[in-house]
Amino acid sequence: MRSSLRIFLGFLLTATIANAQINRGVYMARQSEGDKTLIHELKLDDNYLVHTVYRESPPEFVKTLGGFYNSTDGKLDIKLEFNSQYAQDSIKSLSIPYILEGDVLVLKLATTLEFEKGASLAQDLDGKWLFATRGPDTGQDRRGEENPRKTMKFLMDGRFQWIAYHTETFRFSGTGGGHYTAEDGNYTEYIQYFSRDNNRVGAKLKFLYNINGDDWHHQGKNSRGEPMYEIWSRRK
Repeated sequence: MRSSLRIFLGFLLTATIANAQINRGVYMARQSEGDKTLIHELKLDDNYLVHTVYRESPPEFVKTLGGFYNSTDGKLDIKLEFNSQYAQDSIKSLSIPYILEGDVLVLKLATTLEFEKGASLAQDLDGKWLFATRGPDTGQDRRGEENPRKTMKFLMDGRFQWIAYHTETFRFSGTGGGHYTAEDGNYTEYIQYFSRDNNRVGAKLKFLYNINGDDWHHQGKNSRGEPMYEIWSRRK
C-alpha cells in the first residue's frame, strides 16, 4: 500500500511540474560534442520562442528555429515561422515534451537538455521588432506584418538576435546574435554567432537608438562599416 501511495504521489508531482507555466526569459544549456561544446540559447516571451545553437570555440553557427507556441499537457507545441535547416528536414512544427523544475527547463529534444534561466535584465529595446523601412521616416511604404518576407529582432534580458526569413517558402537568409546593452540612446551589440561569417564573432558594434511610439529608429554603421538608418516596428 505504501509503495502504491509513493508511486501515485510521484505521478502527481511529475504531472504538476510538467504542466507548470514557463516563465518568459532567456534559458541556456550546454551540450558536449566530442571535444567541443554546443551552446543552446532559448528565448521565450508569452507566445513566441527562438532556439539557437552555436559553438563558442572555434566560433561556429549551427542552427536556429522559432515561431509561435503554447504549452499544454507537458508539451511545447510550436508553429514555426523559420527553420534554418528546413531544406534538410522540412520541419514546420514541433511538439516538445518538457518539465519545469524551478528555473530549470528540461526539454526532450534529440537528447534531453537542461536549460537554466538567466537573470532578468529589462532594457529599453526588449521585445520583438520587425524591419519596417529605411530611415528617415518620410511617409515611405513599410514592410508590414502581413509581408511573408521578414527580418525580425528579438531582444530579451541582455540577449539579442536578428533573423531574416520567408514565412511561406521557409527560405532562410541569415541570423546573428549575442549580448547587448541599450541605455540613454546608445545601443551596443557584442556578436557571439553569425551565420553568414563566423569571422564576425567577437565584433562590437555601436549604434544610436530612439524609440518613437512603436518605432525603433536605429542609426550607425553596419557590419561592413557602411552608414545605415533603419526603422523597426514593435511586433505585438
